[in-house]
Amino acid sequence: MTAFTHKQLRFLFSISSGATPESGNSAFWDGDINWATPEDVSGSSKTLSSTKRKITEEGFASCSAKMAPSGTIVLTKRAPIGQMVISNVELCCNQGCFLLEPKNNADNDFFYYWLSVQIGYLQVLGRGSTFMELSSDEIKAIQAPCIPVTQQKQISSFLNRETAEVDALISAKQKLLDLMTEKRCAIVTEAVMCGLDPSAPLRPSGINWLGDIPAQWEVERSRWLFTERDQRSQTGEEEMLTVSHLTGVTPRSEKDVNMFEAESTAGYKLCFAGDLAINTLWAWMGAMGTARVAGIVSPAYNVYTPGPRLLPDYVDALVRIPVFAQEVTRYSKGVWSSRLRLYPEGFFETWWPVPPLDEQQQIVEHISAETAKIDRLRTAIENSIALLKERRAALIAAAVTGQLEIPEAA
Repeated sequence: MTAFTHKQLRFLFSISSGATPESGNSAFWDGDINWATPEDVSGSSKTLSSTKRKITEEGFASCSAKMAPSGTIVLTKRAPIGQMVISNVELCCNQGCFLLEPKNNADNDFFYYWLSVQIGYLQVLGRGSTFMELSSDEIKAIQAPCIPVTQQKQISSFLNRETAEVDALISAKQKLLDLMTEKRCAIVTEAVMCGLDPSAPLRPSGINWLGDIPAQWEVERSRWLFTERDQRSQTGEEEMLTVSHLTGVTPRSEKDVNMFEAESTAGYKLCFAGDLAINTLWAWMGAMGTARVAGIVSPAYNVYTPGPRLLPDYVDALVRIPVFAQEVTRYSKGVWSSRLRLYPEGFFETWWPVPPLDEQQQIVEHISAETAKIDRLRTAIENSIALLKERRAALIAAAVTGQLEIPEAA
């Protein structure tokens, strides 16, 4: 283990914050000067070659922003604290970032890695009432390693190589997860729209989004398949259910939800097991599904009870496929695509495939068996990615704190 001496970060970097030109002045925007914000830093890339928004010379002169050269570390000081990139271009930034311009005794790569180990500490230093923010004085006073630049470069070169190998493995595994997500969706879509027998005779459904369907299937408007449930809770003490495009309908207690909670949920809509719950505002994204347990949902949502011609599990599978979300968008109302709402009169206009009940049961069982295989493999891959990330973090921490001897050949 090598003992590192330390000094304040202000002696290793020139540290400045940014500013924003007047937003309503068109002469200040869409220029050629890169202007970094936390949004530019929020990606997974280590480097930043261009910003999403750029300002003009007039815009730069109008505010107190400072230009920093290529090689500067851009670090977010709010929302959230501690994300960073190394710039490949000259740039300035807004008030949500710090620019850390290395002095002669600092290697930007080394301190990029060192600061990544300090994220938890940086977040603890944040202060604020409406949002947490890291102050200029706090970051300048942080005690940072003071070792020769040659040693810094030796460590950063070693980490560049080692982390690149780990990152390549993580990227490959993530691509596999993406393929598995596509395969899972394809299995469900094929089953609920076409059935399980590829040799079954088909007939035109007359509905664009459905296309050809098995000859023995029926097609029906949802108004004849569902009834709306608008019963309200008297006490609000029932299980609170969330409706998401990612997980369907799930108890809030099973999810890590950081959002406003009403003082009382009396008057919320009752939702029984087997009911279809639709997040009215996010239906266009696919935020709907069948409840597994009874509970309550927001009074802004809509709840429907399937009739005897549909199995709840078949309903859940059908509404969770992307093509169905696209279909209900046609019947949603709103000025902007991101603010479309699916009201009952729109939902009741949608058309549904209606297989015989025994075939619906076979479809549900097939989907359950096939997706369970994919989900088991997915869990294993996600666990391996987590272990790789832990190994990466541990390697960086050991190298930048002197706990790992770096061979000179590195």
